[in-house]
Amino acid sequence: MPHDSHQHVQHPPHQHDGAHLHAHRHGDAEHKHYFADRKQSILIWALGLTLFFAAVEVVFGFWSNSLALISDAGHMVTDSAALGLALLAQQIAKRPPTAKNTFGFARAEALAAFVNGVIMLGIVAWISYEAVLRLAHPEPVQGGMVMIVAVIGLAINIIVAWVLSHDQHSLNTKAALVHVMGDLLGSVAAIASGAVIAYTGWMPIDPLLSILVSLLILRSTIAVIRDSYHFLMKGVPHHLDYLQIGKDLEVMVGVASVHDLHVWEMSPGQPALIGHLEIDDLMEWPRILESIKKMLLEKHGIDHITLQAEVVQEDDNS
Repeated sequence: MPHDSHQHVQHPPHQHDGAHLHAHRHGDAEHKHYFADRKQSILIWALGLTLFFAAVEVVFGFWSNSLALISDAGHMVTDSAALGLALLAQQIAKRPPTAKNTFGFARAEALAAFVNGVIMLGIVAWISYEAVLRLAHPEPVQGGMVMIVAVIGLAINIIVAWVLSHDQHSLNTKAALVHVMGDLLGSVAAIASGAVIAYTGWMPIDPLLSILVSLLILRSTIAVIRDSYHFLMKGVPHHLDYLQIGKDLEVMVGVASVHDLHVWEMSPGQPALIGHLEIDDLMEWPRILESIKKMLLEKHGIDHITLQAEVVQEDDNS
């Protein structure tokens, strides 16, 4: 009879909401499928600052007719939406598992990060299109005004980036930080654009720097989309070697073979593993299981484990 690594000795009283089915007991991994203690003050502060200066840059961007400043304003407006999505996703991620969502809602953050990345691709495309039009038909820009507003924007972006850097455990907060870093680059480009126009009158610098910033932002955005997509598709965590894990399981004393092995992340930074093991003697399973748990935790950092033991099948042709 197959055995599972999560063994229950006593049956809890019947609960209609199924809460007891999600409970962790002695010997289970300590990992939770939701973020009950996730603080939102970081994102609230970042959202407030970003929204405020986004409005300022929109007004002065169109007033000065600077594409670089308008691009930076567009980035900050997008950041506001990204931070808003992050707040919503974190609120959803706090919800505990339910009878219909037994893994909880932790992946809501990764989904929001993916959406943010896709939106940012659209913004980059729009900026590049406008820059090409400006290169073909240069328009006058008020360089001095651009410089002043961009310097203030740079200071705001530095503050927001500093605030967001205090939460490195959330994939969605990291995605929002990518947006802010893009804004920071946009502010630097706007400052340079304003300075060149103010002192030389060379207008093409405005769309040229906008294209440069768009390319830099594109690289970071693709990275966020790739990571969030990998997490949503339950890919093997980047820091783990799936093949090596399989080999390490197969060489354990008492294990004949490994099959149906899956490794993924329950939530960012929390890897999980399930699989089937063929063993020679089911009486030895408790000892084998303890050895496997110790090996997976010490060598690969995996503590959320579900393994099913099976008796070695005799070859029909033998």
